[in-house]
Amino acid sequence: MWKLRRFLTDYKKEVIIGPLCKLFEAILELLVPLVMANIIDVGINELHDAGYVLRMGGLMVLLAAMGLGSALFCQYFASKASQGAGTKIRSALFSHINALSYAELDRLGTPSLITRITNDTNQVQLNIAMCIRLLTRAPFIVVGSLVMAMSINLPMTVIFFAAALLIGLTLWFVMSRSVPIYTAVQRKLDKIGLLSRENLSGNRVIRAFSKQQSEKERIDAATEDLTRTSIRVSRLSALLSPVTYAVTNIAIIAIIWFGAVNVNLGNMKTGDIVALVSYMTQILLAMIVVANLVILMTKGSACAKRINEVFETQPSVAEKADNISVKENNGASQIEFKNVSFNYTNNGDEELSDISFTVEKGQTVGIIGGTGSGKSTLINLIPRFYDVTRGVVLINGVDVRDYPFHQLRQRFGIVPQQSVLFSGTIRENMRWLKPDATDEEIIKGLQTAQAYEFVSKLPKGLDSRVEQGGRNFSGGQRQRLCIARAVVGNPEILILDDSFSALDFATDAALRQALRENTHGMTVLIVTQRCSTIKNADLILVLSDGRLAGAGRHEELFDTCETYRDICLSQLSDAEVKK
Repeated sequence: MWKLRRFLTDYKKEVIIGPLCKLFEAILELLVPLVMANIIDVGINELHDAGYVLRMGGLMVLLAAMGLGSALFCQYFASKASQGAGTKIRSALFSHINALSYAELDRLGTPSLITRITNDTNQVQLNIAMCIRLLTRAPFIVVGSLVMAMSINLPMTVIFFAAALLIGLTLWFVMSRSVPIYTAVQRKLDKIGLLSRENLSGNRVIRAFSKQQSEKERIDAATEDLTRTSIRVSRLSALLSPVTYAVTNIAIIAIIWFGAVNVNLGNMKTGDIVALVSYMTQILLAMIVVANLVILMTKGSACAKRINEVFETQPSVAEKADNISVKENNGASQIEFKNVSFNYTNNGDEELSDISFTVEKGQTVGIIGGTGSGKSTLINLIPRFYDVTRGVVLINGVDVRDYPFHQLRQRFGIVPQQSVLFSGTIRENMRWLKPDATDEEIIKGLQTAQAYEFVSKLPKGLDSRVEQGGRNFSGGQRQRLCIARAVVGNPEILILDDSFSALDFATDAALRQALRENTHGMTVLIVTQRCSTIKNADLILVLSDGRLAGAGRHEELFDTCETYRDICLSQLSDAEVKK
């Protein structure tokens, strides 16, 4: 929790004034037993004065009203500070997560990150509010009650100190054993989030294979595991209240017992016993608050640790701070790979090994190979989603590691394997790469992507709604909209990562023809499994087990590259191959 204190820097006033209001309330609360003792000893036993009793009663009401007002002020400041800090933590987490590279996102996992930015942050936020309200008040009440008890009767405070020590040891015992279990609880919440996400996103597949029962059993097993762990920590935490009550009530019995003896001996007054019992009750209530606060802080500590883990995760792909000047006609190739190797984990086999090739401006490049050959990995190195393990990737003669991310990636229009659309309108989705794109430019991009035909038939056209993930469109429609989104910005380099997989052959051919006609001067990289899609490309790269098996045009590769020939013959007839 201490590492997250920076998010409270804008709420110093609230963090200071809130606890002070609670301290003022605690002081007023500590005065009440003394007023009660005076009512009994002076107003009733000595003076028998009803007016004095009423005046002291009025003073008690005044103390209660002032304490209530102070508590309300503290509640306001605590809410303001905790809600503000929670907002800042979420914002900082979101920004930091977006700064991480693909490698860190793969390692942390989407379900875990969602849990940390929601559930964990909520726990920390609650922890901040309760600490402002109770962290100073409860210990002050305990210490203050001990001091006030000492002022009444010093020998009797031995009972107070013994009770406080026993309760303190109980708190330490529970807290020291609860923190690791609460951390495990949060990890199990991550697992439930993962399973829930898989089931909700893959619901159609689950129904298609009639796996509802087995998936229900997986969810049940995960929730039962969470339940067992939660019950375990709850049983441990449940020790706090009964132990605290038992110790405190035994202490009250001892106070009344030895207090009665002292009253009989004339060493104490009846009101003093009532005051001591009140102070012990206050200690009891304060300790119960401390017990609950310990449980809350234990949860908060576990959640804060997980949040700090995200903040402490540094992106493996570091960004260059300043823009660089690049001469567009410097004679360098648009894209160049020089002896590039890559490994996701920096151990074991390499995903890409010793890849070298050049792509000139305006070329159409096809990338083909078997499943797992490294096609998408190679594409992800160009906009620097990952950093190469060895070698160098150059864009216009400049190492991609020397570009700031914005300056590098604004050159690209990228259509990933998974077609992702965002909730909003079609027009809003089309303006991702170029925010000021006109309707004419959007329509031209849709026409190039073969998407304008179905978009124009929608009742609201470009203003038609796109549901979350584009679920109100078919797979082929989503792919074409994603291609249109990339084309609208007229990027220097267009990357199509297996983006024709959901298209029929006629639409595929029409789209390729439109790309040739409408992307003059644009470098196009097409990752595909279909030979027909890239047969007319200026350059074809053939990958096999992470190595470049061949590079050239279709006719050349068919004669010289066995891997490419096998792929072609598995998909095309002899006549189609030679066409």
